[in-house]
Amino acid sequence: MSQSSAAARAATPAFLALACVGFIASAPAAHATDPDPVPADNADNGDEQDRQEITVTGSRTEQAGPKATATLVNTPRSVVVLPAQVIEESGSASLADALRTVPGITFGAAEGGNPIGDRPFIRGFDGQGSTFVDGVRDSAAQTREVFATDQVQIVRGSDSTLGGRGSAGGSINIISKLPVQGDFVRLTGSLGTADYKRATLDANTGLGSTIGVRLAAMWHDQEVAGRDAIWARRWGVAPSITIGLGTGTRLTASYYYLESHELPDSGIPYLYTIGNAPGTGEIWTEPALGTVTTAGGVTGTVKRTNFYGLVSRDFRDATTHQATMRVEHDFGGVTIRNTSRFTHNDQEYSFLLPDDSTGNVYGTAAANPTTGAAGARGDQLTGGLVWRRANTRYGYTEGLTNQTDLYGTFDTGSVKHSFAVGAELSWEKARRGALVTRGFTNSSGVEILSTGSTVTPRCNSATIARFYCTSLFNPNPNDNWVNYASDTSTVRSPIVHMLPIEETQNQANTVSLYGFDSISLTPSLILNLGMRYDRFTSKVTPGQAANATQSFSLGRSDNLFNWQAGLVFKPTRNTTLYASYATAATPPNSLLGEGQEPNSLGTTNTPAALALLDSLKVEQTRSYEVGAKANLFDGQLALTFAAFQTDTDNARATGPNNTVEFIGKRRIRGLELSFNGNVTQWWSVFGGYTWLDPVIVDGGYTALAVAANGPAAATTVQVPSVNNGRQATQTAKHSFTLWTDFRPTSRLSFGGGAFYTSRIFGGYADNRSASQTSAGVITVVPATKVLLRTIPGYWRFDLRAGYKLTDTVEISVNVQNVTDKAYFTQAYTSHYAAIAPGRSAFATVAVKF
Repeated sequence: MSQSSAAARAATPAFLALACVGFIASAPAAHATDPDPVPADNADNGDEQDRQEITVTGSRTEQAGPKATATLVNTPRSVVVLPAQVIEESGSASLADALRTVPGITFGAAEGGNPIGDRPFIRGFDGQGSTFVDGVRDSAAQTREVFATDQVQIVRGSDSTLGGRGSAGGSINIISKLPVQGDFVRLTGSLGTADYKRATLDANTGLGSTIGVRLAAMWHDQEVAGRDAIWARRWGVAPSITIGLGTGTRLTASYYYLESHELPDSGIPYLYTIGNAPGTGEIWTEPALGTVTTAGGVTGTVKRTNFYGLVSRDFRDATTHQATMRVEHDFGGVTIRNTSRFTHNDQEYSFLLPDDSTGNVYGTAAANPTTGAAGARGDQLTGGLVWRRANTRYGYTEGLTNQTDLYGTFDTGSVKHSFAVGAELSWEKARRGALVTRGFTNSSGVEILSTGSTVTPRCNSATIARFYCTSLFNPNPNDNWVNYASDTSTVRSPIVHMLPIEETQNQANTVSLYGFDSISLTPSLILNLGMRYDRFTSKVTPGQAANATQSFSLGRSDNLFNWQAGLVFKPTRNTTLYASYATAATPPNSLLGEGQEPNSLGTTNTPAALALLDSLKVEQTRSYEVGAKANLFDGQLALTFAAFQTDTDNARATGPNNTVEFIGKRRIRGLELSFNGNVTQWWSVFGGYTWLDPVIVDGGYTALAVAANGPAAATTVQVPSVNNGRQATQTAKHSFTLWTDFRPTSRLSFGGGAFYTSRIFGGYADNRSASQTSAGVITVVPATKVLLRTIPGYWRFDLRAGYKLTDTVEISVNVQNVTDKAYFTQAYTSHYAAIAPGRSAFATVAVKF
């Protein structure tokens, strides 16, 4: 939004009203021109310099989009705005790095068909498909950078009214660096441990009085501290131009490109499976880190540096293209805006999954077999081994979106309205396949790489010799792995893409209409109403066997209606009490294969599958929230508190008759406290605390196999899911973050961060079994042990110091994970957990002119 437009709207009293909660910018005041302005006068004037240094991170809001027409203090929602200052000072180079400073956000692993990419959990719900860039959905699985990011906005609570499908726990909106008035250039260069190298550019200039041009660029190259072999390289560029800057009519064109190459890291395997976990009762299994004694009695040390992948096999390459065109025009107090965007994302990878599925990590026996077929194969059953399972994927996603918004203010007598109405049309396509060995198929008819997946148990003399299995204690990433035509063949075979008919394609079309009205009933009482209608039509074309001659498609359409209501009471101008209600709807095939899809359309066209397709339901979520907000110290410090409950119904689960039913339920209750801004002129803070009580109320049923007994045929029996009543996975009960910066003089600054996340659970399993008599009478044997895969809680501490050598040159040093804490960031449902980097340090030189 231009300065003239923002000023015109701010002058209207009804501007205090909220048209739609969410996507609210809280940019530092200096960002209206230069993100780090050079004082016009002599910098030796200490008082003047100190005034220049005050950075407002919690107030002086600007509206980032047409659906948000209120300051944060008047928003009846829990909204966190992560400013550029915190992103930069914390040394964040990716979206995941930046979001670690926000309490209540955890990250899930790539599993269950979920591709590698950012997978944030907000209030206990998977938010991978609820990430937006400048208000437009960005659904492709990817690892996002921050070089072109001005700030990140996190809306917490159900908000499909705002963004459309999904968003059960909230959404993330990335605000891009776009042209502003004024001229500046900012260059940074960083060098550090683990061969860390990074350079960025942010340049803005005016071509005449109404044309602005901005260029953001980045180059990044590093290894990973505390991890063997892992590395990442990427570069990106983001040019943009605005014609009509500062006028009533504006045209902005922008392009974003990111290219990434890396050796992906999966982490450390869990120690136990339900089959080999020793003892009875509730057993917690954590990653096999530190001193480990196997079932065979061998004791060794699993170092945090251990990488179980293969340099000769594993890789990840990805690119992102994003082109946006936006036109805006002001009609007095009303603005019309149209945004069009085309995106293309592609990635290809071979990703190690350190697999423990046959118990090879801890072991299943005290001694290895020496006779029979097992002895001849040299089966290894005593543990201390890791199967190097390869998960592979290649593919792309494309999207074309057009949004039209009309927003402004009007009065009806003494009642003030701030309104927004709009429409959205979008088209999305995702196509994917796997890397295969042409000509070889497994027992399911699927072509795969030679990794030992057809061998049971996974580890024997032959698979160890071929490096399919490696030592738990001393893995060698440089083992000379070779791909053969099969697990037993000695003929080398190339790795290729699947045939087009084997690839899976998802497509979707969305038509949306939405409207919001915030009604200032009195200067101290604001009523917020919003609603949105979406017609979401999706289609999947499943991959077929390589020798198939034709394919088929499955599709359906869902009509989604969501609404929200909020009441804001203002005891004073800078304080707010509020209550709100909001809904979210997640239709089948919502993620289009770009995330873990718990409610897919299926991949077969049998009568039973088609009947299930017709019966699929939309998952419904409701959020109730009350809270309080205050802007203190003349708006310099923003404090917020929220208490909430989120309920989910219609989650897909197995019913008591072994059929798919929509009986799954979850409940998340919680409290949130956040702070953002300046405590004093020289002390700024950002962070907060979140407490969550995430419960799987109903996880459905689990099928137990029942073996045949004489005339009684083999069958299955349904038992309640082991998940029932347990803590929701991928979610921490407690999380705390603090980033702080002190500026005792006009040139010196120092600070750091403290981050705490409590225990997270990845998945649950038990050993219930069932048998039957020859008459068919079934008996369920209760569980003697329940396995909980989990990662422990942790504290992490960072430090930073900076010094301005001159008005244009600043040096800084960041030390991350100061205590070199070995902790885990992602808990897989089974198999492994992702481990965080060790201690690292880097120095940065920033030059601005």
